[in-house]
Amino acid sequence: MVAAVIVAALGGLLVFLWAQGADSRAEDRFDTVEVLKATAIIEPGEKIEDAQAAGKLALSSVSQDALLNGYQTNTEGLAGTTAMQTIYPGEQIIADKFGTGGAASSPLPIPDEQIAISVNLTDPSRVAGFVNPGSEVAIFVTGTDAATGVGYTRLLLPRVGVVGVGNTTPVSTTTTDETGASTTEQLPRTLLTISVDQRQAEKILFAQANGELAFGLLTESSAVSPGPAMTSDQLFK
Repeated sequence: MVAAVIVAALGGLLVFLWAQGADSRAEDRFDTVEVLKATAIIEPGEKIEDAQAAGKLALSSVSQDALLNGYQTNTEGLAGTTAMQTIYPGEQIIADKFGTGGAASSPLPIPDEQIAISVNLTDPSRVAGFVNPGSEVAIFVTGTDAATGVGYTRLLLPRVGVVGVGNTTPVSTTTTDETGASTTEQLPRTLLTISVDQRQAEKILFAQANGELAFGLLTESSAVSPGPAMTSDQLFK
């Protein structure tokens, strides 16, 4: 009986410690930090002091797991530097995008042998605004098979880098129900610029013209891999 009591006590202690750890992990994830973000386009070669004087910088709350390396909470660490590339509204101000050597040859940090293209996404399709320059995303496409007429959703590309986030603008979208009644609503859409190779660009542009794209925000440990298309026949299997 004494042994049973000891085992029970140890079990209770382990459960308590695990719960405390889970609470701590949750707090770390949702803790926010006030960091500098761009509120208007900062042009290559523009001084950080000029951007601040023009009201192009503001503090904004960012969750701990969305912070970019080199984030800034004020402009003191960037004094005397200029933007090395175009910085778009909503981007975090990070040290790597400022320097003293003048503007970079390209306004975007495009990896060697890749190109930059932009896609226009609604808020839900861009993970409610949590996608920022420096993020990595999986790209999904929802469309209709031209041969069978069957609707599908499928992973298009498992991992691509985001290099820029543009302005958000409202776009009118009209839908028609089964009775023929039409409904028009204003949906905000945002331009997101990604770096890809030629073949990936062709896939994305074709998918965008023939279906709807959506991003999935990735971490280093996210598990994403190509697989069969999701259709109505497969939905509940």
